[in-house]
Amino acid sequence: MTRRDGLRRQVRTWQAARREWKAEHERFKAAQRAAGKKRECSDAEHPGPPPTGFALLPWLLMGLGSFSNLLQGRTPNPWIGGLGLFTFNSLYIYVTFRSFDRAKRRSVSTRVALVLMGLLTTGLALGYGGDWLTFFPLLGLAVGAALRGPWLGRTGLLLSVYAAAVSYVRGGWGDASGIGYATFLSSMVTAAILGLSEAVRELRAAREELARRAVEKERLRFSRDLHDLLGHTLSVIVVKSEAARRLAPRDMDAALAQITDIESVGRQALTEIREAVTGYREGSLATELTRARSALSAASVEPVFSQSGTPLDPQTEALLGWVVREAVTNVVRHS
Repeated sequence: MTRRDGLRRQVRTWQAARREWKAEHERFKAAQRAAGKKRECSDAEHPGPPPTGFALLPWLLMGLGSFSNLLQGRTPNPWIGGLGLFTFNSLYIYVTFRSFDRAKRRSVSTRVALVLMGLLTTGLALGYGGDWLTFFPLLGLAVGAALRGPWLGRTGLLLSVYAAAVSYVRGGWGDASGIGYATFLSSMVTAAILGLSEAVRELRAAREELARRAVEKERLRFSRDLHDLLGHTLSVIVVKSEAARRLAPRDMDAALAQITDIESVGRQALTEIREAVTGYREGSLATELTRARSALSAASVEPVFSQSGTPLDPQTEALLGWVVREAVTNVVRHS
């Protein structure tokens, strides 16, 4: 009767360990749900879409002086001036909107449009002068938006010198210095701002990709650990439970020893699952060999172990521990 009471106590202990494992599993699922809600909040705070050509459209207001001269009739040949103003604005819009797409701003059509803008700006500046010279800074802005690369510095410098020369021919040194400086500044500042914005977005995208890969790696690690831990542990528990059931009618002491082993295996599994959740679990070859001896003996397999050679480094020992665990699990399940 005392042996049966001890058997019942061992079974109750095993059931308590199982309930503890279930509680730990529920806490882990709750932590996962909380992490999912945190990711949703982070997604809600994600910045908006990248800038487009609309960000550069307000600079066309620099051409209001030329447009005012056309309306007031102070521009000779107003139809030619009006057609030139419309064509310049159309080319400017075309270039700036294509400048926010890397493939489009490097295309031949974008470069041709820039050349046409340069020729048109030169013709309008030489033909009318005055307010029409302000088209050179607008041209510099379009060049800075479209030619973000190693050639931008030389191109911007040459364009500013060219704009100063044309302005000198038309209006003297006063216009030449102001227009040349404004052209260089608009091209360089525009390229710097847009290049920085693009670099920040690329870095943010790279950071999000690294975070996504880290989450996937951790998920794979945990699923692998959980599969190996539970597969091996449950197989050992099943084998020892069958052994305890067979031994109980004729050898209660041996049955109690098997149930004690079941309790030990269950508690060790709880500890390993906690370590797997936190990511600090490390395998040990000696520990796995001891467990392998116990599991195989319960399955009526007599293992023979021998040890020789120099001690292994921790990483190799942990890897071989996983090999032993998986091999014993397969033997217990399928042999």
